[in-house]
Amino acid sequence: MYLLEMNNIKKGFDGLCVLRDVSLKVEKGQVLSIIGPSGSGKSTLLRCATLLEKVDGGSIIYKGETMVETTAEGKVVYASAADLKRIRRYFGLVFQNFHLFPHFSVLRNITEAPVHVLKMNKEEAVDKAMGLLRQMGLEDKADAYPYQLSGGQQQRVSIARALALDPDILFFDEPTSALDPELTGDILKIIRQLSEEKMTMVIVTHEMSFARDVSDYIIFMDEGIIVEEGKPGEVINNPKKDRTKLFLNRFNSY
Repeated sequence: MYLLEMNNIKKGFDGLCVLRDVSLKVEKGQVLSIIGPSGSGKSTLLRCATLLEKVDGGSIIYKGETMVETTAEGKVVYASAADLKRIRRYFGLVFQNFHLFPHFSVLRNITEAPVHVLKMNKEEAVDKAMGLLRQMGLEDKADAYPYQLSGGQQQRVSIARALALDPDILFFDEPTSALDPELTGDILKIIRQLSEEKMTMVIVTHEMSFARDVSDYIIFMDEGIIVEEGKPGEVINNPKKDRTKLFLNRFNSY
């Protein structure tokens, strides 16, 4: 059984088709990277997977549980509110622009959802949050507020916040795109550590060498479709499609 299945996903905005029959599968412990030019549909695909956007067609299944499906008549049907609430706990999402609560301390940003969503004991939530902050190298920032942190520190807090809910799968939407180049390495190092711990991840990224090194599987998207997919060594180092080759020619990583 796959942890995540997305089948024939379609999505459009104002008559513009953004996703055209996109399908992918993710196994437990797998790291899948999605690469491609801006506007290719990568982030929209993640937003559909995490209920931030509704699909126009196709199905999404987490751990054998159907989140959304399309009937034979073409009607898109989502699971009940109660089922969606449960399915939401299977995944976490790290945004490119952090999305921390500015009026909450770092510690409260991390403990808020475990306490109010998972109904975790507050003391247990604090202990867990402090452990995650130690893992992120931010134990001394527990009482700080987001505005007092660098972009890289804010992104590490957002990763800790996502991990605090114990997701089965973690989505990253270009986690380094809002950071200065010298801060990017810290975030990529943390994601590498998570991959070594067999955290299941789907990562939208423009970091080609990172995608090649950390991923088990890579998908290259363009104009709303999957152009090429396969093992990192195949897609990054030896692409078959001309469109993939043209895209990767912009980088020095293959």
